[in-house]
Amino acid sequence: MDTRFDFKNEEGKIYEEWETSGYFKPVDDTDKPTFSIILPPPNANADLHLGHAMYVIEDIMARYHRMKGDSVLWLPGADHAGFETQFVYEKHLAKMGKSRFDFDRDTLFKDIWDFVQKNRGVMENQLRRLGFSLDWSRKKFTLDPEIQKIVYATFKKLYDDGLIYRGQRLVNYCTKCGTSFSDLEVKHEEVEGKLYFIKYPIINSNSIIVATTRPETMFGDVAIAVHPDDARYKNLIGKRVQIPLTEKEIPIIADAYAKQEFGTGAVKITPAHDVNDYEVGQRHHLEVIQIIGFNGKLNEKVPEQFRNLNVLAGREKVVEELQKNGFLEKIENHKMVLSKCYRCNRILEPLPLPQWFLSVKPLIKPALDAIEKNEIMFYPASRRQQVIDWLNNFHDWNISRQVVWGMRIPAWKCTKCNNWIITNGEKPAKCPKCGSADLQQDPDTFDTWFSSGQWPFATLMSGSKSKIKNQKSKKENGDFERFYPTSVMETAYDILHIWVCRMIFMGIYATGKIPFKNVYFHGLLRDSKGQKMSKSKGNVVNPLDMVDKYGADALRASLLFGIGQGADVPFSEERVRAMRNFVTKIWNMGRFLDGSIVQLLNCSKDDNNRTIEQSNNDFLPFYTKDLAGQKPEDKQIVEELEKLIASVTQNFEKYEFSKAFDMTYEFTWHRFADWYIETVKERLKNGDKTAVSVLHHVFLNCLKLLHPFMPFVTEALWEQMPRKRDEMLIVSQWPKIN
Repeated sequence: MDTRFDFKNEEGKIYEEWETSGYFKPVDDTDKPTFSIILPPPNANADLHLGHAMYVIEDIMARYHRMKGDSVLWLPGADHAGFETQFVYEKHLAKMGKSRFDFDRDTLFKDIWDFVQKNRGVMENQLRRLGFSLDWSRKKFTLDPEIQKIVYATFKKLYDDGLIYRGQRLVNYCTKCGTSFSDLEVKHEEVEGKLYFIKYPIINSNSIIVATTRPETMFGDVAIAVHPDDARYKNLIGKRVQIPLTEKEIPIIADAYAKQEFGTGAVKITPAHDVNDYEVGQRHHLEVIQIIGFNGKLNEKVPEQFRNLNVLAGREKVVEELQKNGFLEKIENHKMVLSKCYRCNRILEPLPLPQWFLSVKPLIKPALDAIEKNEIMFYPASRRQQVIDWLNNFHDWNISRQVVWGMRIPAWKCTKCNNWIITNGEKPAKCPKCGSADLQQDPDTFDTWFSSGQWPFATLMSGSKSKIKNQKSKKENGDFERFYPTSVMETAYDILHIWVCRMIFMGIYATGKIPFKNVYFHGLLRDSKGQKMSKSKGNVVNPLDMVDKYGADALRASLLFGIGQGADVPFSEERVRAMRNFVTKIWNMGRFLDGSIVQLLNCSKDDNNRTIEQSNNDFLPFYTKDLAGQKPEDKQIVEELEKLIASVTQNFEKYEFSKAFDMTYEFTWHRFADWYIETVKERLKNGDKTAVSVLHHVFLNCLKLLHPFMPFVTEALWEQMPRKRDEMLIVSQWPKIN
């Protein structure tokens, strides 16, 4: 054997052999138990980041179940990531001195498509580098025509069932990125802001002082609200005030939304630019006056001196004029929470925009019922209540996005009668209401999470068309029939609300079944100081840099060693280096065993670097309980091995993967290598066949237990060892207790 494991040369060869041999595909025996995972699709717009290395947990599960003899499907895919990808591509355009406005829709879409397809291939090869045993023959993309058909069909079904509606409501809008967002995508940031106290002259009376954080929106005010029980203002309800710097008059109304303890107890109502104000306006049938445009500037509905100023500049100018004209009472510091775009960090504007909304409430009960009946289990169990809490607090979901890159919404508006026609994707010939053929498709695309929420069933419904016959029932089953509901959904806990909850209620609605039986939430990767990794902090790590330096096995193991179930992972290069040392230890143990066998048999290796033919093991008795000549240390190490096998198997079934790895690490290094091998060295020198057989037996089982975690070095060692069946470790049998 080589003196060291040359991972740079060996990992690629081993992976290619696995893939070309078809080991990543599920076996075509429908009598076998199935195990299925759908890979959370990485965005197809950029290289992998270290978070993607956490897919190792899914690979561990897939490899374990393969070795158990299950028919395993781990299906890969990529997400078009509509807004995110267009944002990345626009940064690419900016470097060339261009913007999205330089292209028509079709050209921009095609250019992004080419950009994504080029990167997608790179990303898939990066997943291979990490050793992920994905069935690449079934890979999917969210913009595959078959996937889009399913998403369109779900949209139409929701619409036909009265769960999709179009309405003009306030949405979270980024004036830089040019699109709206759902409530769950908004980034909230607490800041030290200002509270402005403004005098609104009461007609034929004094003034009422209003406290606001946004004086620039006062030109869109339609009322002043006070609490109906506020004794200070009861005599003012029904009176009218004048908006400062204008001649416009608005009423004073009573509404419980006005909090007596906030500011002065009197608040301005601007329905076009505040969600709560919008609700007040609906209750009182007030006008909605938009004074901030979708370009982020004050529009023609404000006094001329403020027009075309952006919001912050407009605020500064308005405050200056209020002060100059005696309308500003005072300014106080005030802690407030800003809603920001999670990509460009610009403050989002609540703006009125006609959008497609999904009524979520009717979909929630079946999801909660399934969880209540434990049809879906969560790991760690503490996440279960979080899922329930989020489901109970969902609002109607804005699924429209004003971006080019994505699935265009299959809705056509009749220009003659303004009727909307919803289809399965095809353009209707004419309006069913008036017969006009002048129809225009909605330019918006679906929120990416709308399609991703259908990912488990959409991938399988559009999956393998080859039908496998069940020998018992004689029925033919495709991928959906065989593998849905999937066994596990594994993902980071930070998208519990934005993705997992949606997959549950969308899956149950579309198929009548839960989308997965178990959910495993892994923790977030943090640097050694516990800080979240980000480019701005300069603590981001490229996973392939670690693979190039230490090998895939070392990186994979470093993400699991000593980590509690679902806990955050404190990443450091020292952890990877420590696991590289473990790889070296395992390799040296294999060399020691190989040398012991060579010495025992007094033979030389053949051209294939094998100690003996794998089909002829007469010279080496394989271990059995009644193996003659066993010493107390032999029996003890075998007993400890059997306890280890039982514990590791139990921990796999309980999704305690780090525990399973930790105890295998501890046994392999400290009990087997440090104690047993040291104890039997003299026996080995004297040609003790029993010691060699026990050594061989324990080592092969250690390789099996370690394989899901560290597949490359274990496979390489497995190829060097004499064994009863000539098969690769990836499809060998999971260890059993004799």
